Amino acid sequence: MANVRQVQVTFDCASPRAVAGFWKAVLGYVDPPTPPDADDDSWAACQDPGGVGPRLYFQRVPEPKTVKNRVHLDVRVGVGLSGDERVAVLEAEGARLEALGARRLHLLAADDENEACLVMQDVEGNEFCLD
Repeated sequence: MANVRQVQVTFDCASPRAVAGFWKAVLGYVDPPTPPDADDDSWAACQDPGGVGPRLYFQRVPEPKTVKNRVHLDVRVGVGLSGDERVAVLEAEGARLEALGARRLHLLAADDENEACLVMQDVEGNEFCLD
């Protein structure tokens, strides 16, 4: 069996540089060593400067997004927190991301099995969760 050493998450999008710029600001990611040509918006990428998180790759596709994502990112800002303290952290981060162009969809309240989670969309409507 092969050993997987890295994972890259690929986004289909209309404007790769804009979506990559959003995710760089969300995650504190940076451009890869070889960024795309400044005049070419057919692709973009960003990576964790510490090399821990997955590389994100953004490729331009002709068709628009039409349905909910089958896979999404969970941005884990509330790890170890619960109750009102967790919701306050999710709300504060949600407000920061809205200023970057994200859209808030809804807060999933905590239940017997799960803590609260804030469902959002990035600048092109891709769903993600603040967890």
